Amino acid sequence: MDTVTKKSRFSIAKWFDFKGNKTNLKTEIIAGFTTFATMAYMVAVVPGMLSKGGIPFDSAFTVTIFMTVITTIAMALYTNRPFVLGPGLGSVAIFSYTLLGNDVPLSIAAGIVFISGVIFMLVSFLGVRDFVVRIIPQSVKVSVGVGIGLFIALLGFKQAGIVVANARKNVLVFGDLATMEVLLAIVGFFLVLFFTSRNIKGGIIISVLIITLVSIPLGITTIPDHLFQMPGSMDGMMFELDVIGALSPVYLPFLLAFFIPDFFSTLGALLGLGAQAGYLDKDGNLPGIEKNFHVDSTATTVGALFACPVLTTYLESAAGVESGGRTGFTALVTAACFTLILFLAPLAAMIPTAATAPVLMYIGIIMMGSMRKVNYDDVCEYLPAFVCVAVSIFSFNAGNGIAAAMLVYAFLKLATGRYKEDHWSVYLIASSMIYYFYIVSAH
Repeated sequence: MDTVTKKSRFSIAKWFDFKGNKTNLKTEIIAGFTTFATMAYMVAVVPGMLSKGGIPFDSAFTVTIFMTVITTIAMALYTNRPFVLGPGLGSVAIFSYTLLGNDVPLSIAAGIVFISGVIFMLVSFLGVRDFVVRIIPQSVKVSVGVGIGLFIALLGFKQAGIVVANARKNVLVFGDLATMEVLLAIVGFFLVLFFTSRNIKGGIIISVLIITLVSIPLGITTIPDHLFQMPGSMDGMMFELDVIGALSPVYLPFLLAFFIPDFFSTLGALLGLGAQAGYLDKDGNLPGIEKNFHVDSTATTVGALFACPVLTTYLESAAGVESGGRTGFTALVTAACFTLILFLAPLAAMIPTAATAPVLMYIGIIMMGSMRKVNYDDVCEYLPAFVCVAVSIFSFNAGNGIAAAMLVYAFLKLATGRYKEDHWSVYLIASSMIYYFYIVSAH
């Protein structure tokens, strides 16, 4: 037995090059568990958000875990990096609340994600990443994520009951802050703040578990009759794809809302994680980054076949890197943990909104940090950025925010005589936004 164990360890160490990456099996396993602990909150949050769009929770849960596991394994084996993938909360919000919530068919919503993934794949495999970086205005790159972040935060506040719509005044106002569900959500938010500010690994999922446990004796949630069950069916989500319908110009802003954050958040995450792990070369580049882009872009495309929102590299992978994870084996351990969770859907379903809403509030708010990258000395940069964020929130639609930002950006460049600073495609996209707003107003 000892000989077999030593041989298996040797083969694993050789395959993932533990020696070359200055790590060992024990460190990689601990790092994998650490990454899982920090991103385990998505097991309840993502399926819960998708269920708000009309997708059965069990099906959403299965697809979420299945795609997370498959794409993470692909990342581990193809790149040998400790990076984990999962559905991005921004794309989940747009997919569920903006598209499905406004009666856009699931097939078209999945089709938009599919097209986004195909474009990302073309950019990744054809090596035109630098071109895309150049043609997308900096203000739009930054503000798209911020607008989506505030959109997510607002969803959290609404789900928690902290903010509600006042039909008589036609504004948002505080809800009944004295109800137990709202009070629990507020406590949950402060728990998230406490754990994250103290840099406690898995702090978000710990706060979710605490609020869930407190909710049981209060009657807000109940313990399921059984803890284990076979994964829910994916029949209603598999191959629900209408690419032709998704090509309608009216969906272009949502295509951009999926592609731009996915592309640039992936780029930022890979460089940030690469720096933390010591992968970057002397010029600040990540060797082999093309492979990471190959996996990330393919993951989104394949995920769309299962009606899964955009899959992206999770920044929570940083927790595993911080714990010493340096190879794909860390990601494999995380994937194994998620595989076990696949059979615990009843436990995930019992987690109340009061426990998950604070997570949306927190993640949405911290996404605002990107605004520091906006050049506030240039009117062509800060005004489009503000318009993107403001319109996203005021219209409760991230697609509207992107469309408005592109229009304002192009107009300001023309008005200031600086139109030659940008690629002609910027103005083509901006022109198509006029048609988008025409269609929106017509409906």
